[in-house]
Amino acid sequence: MRDFTLSTYRHLLTTLQQAGYHFLTFEQYCVSQGEGTLPDTPYVILRHDVDMRPLNSLRIAQIEHQLGIRASYYFRIVPQSNQPDLIRAIAALGHEIGYHYEDMALVHGDTTQAIAHFRRSLAYFRRFYPVCTICMHGAPTSRFDGRDLWKYYNYHDENIIGEPYFDMDFSSCLYLTDTGRCFDGYKVSVRDKIPRYQDQWTAAGLTYHSTFDVIHAISSHALHRNLMITTHPQRWTSSTVAWTQELLLQSLKNIVKRILIYMTK
Repeated sequence: MRDFTLSTYRHLLTTLQQAGYHFLTFEQYCVSQGEGTLPDTPYVILRHDVDMRPLNSLRIAQIEHQLGIRASYYFRIVPQSNQPDLIRAIAALGHEIGYHYEDMALVHGDTTQAIAHFRRSLAYFRRFYPVCTICMHGAPTSRFDGRDLWKYYNYHDENIIGEPYFDMDFSSCLYLTDTGRCFDGYKVSVRDKIPRYQDQWTAAGLTYHSTFDVIHAISSHALHRNLMITTHPQRWTSSTVAWTQELLLQSLKNIVKRILIYMTK
């Protein structure tokens, strides 16, 4: 089996189900955390960052729906992510819709323009779903970190209850992301990582390269009790041509990211 196909993703989900994991959207996590009602059983928060190719996201959303799973989908405001018909279709399957914000990068760091842009974009996505969580888009080629906007403003004032990089309790929840088209891509990630805890997870052996490594860890009961798994659906496809294109493109992007990380040291 190849990694990063739809069948591999389905295998990941069914393995989690068989291991007794409870599935949460990030919205459900935030509400339950605030109420003190998080599940006593192991749980996993499924987060999808829709950077591009939103049709891939719909296919993943359909698989989850078939398995009785709800997940969180974060859309960018730019055209390669923002496709209204696909957003509506994913919301209609019962999934959470959130805003994948990058306003600081889009307005070149002007905080006044950035908050105005954020509010307009948030209002736009609330036409499809009562958005109450947001998530930063890494924008690795920009020198502006979207999270810096919250040094000047408070997203809670916009009726937002959660942002994963600020509101997740990673002391009790392992973060796995397919950034870099692997699950140990934090090595080449500019912003999609949790530096405070990554060294602890690495020291404990909680690092995995492929989806199959993650599946094996679940099956052998070696994975952390609580998880947030972030995927970028553009990577997951059953088309051989699209799969190969994504592999080659991501390999090139990883080289660029390594250069960017080296230059900022």
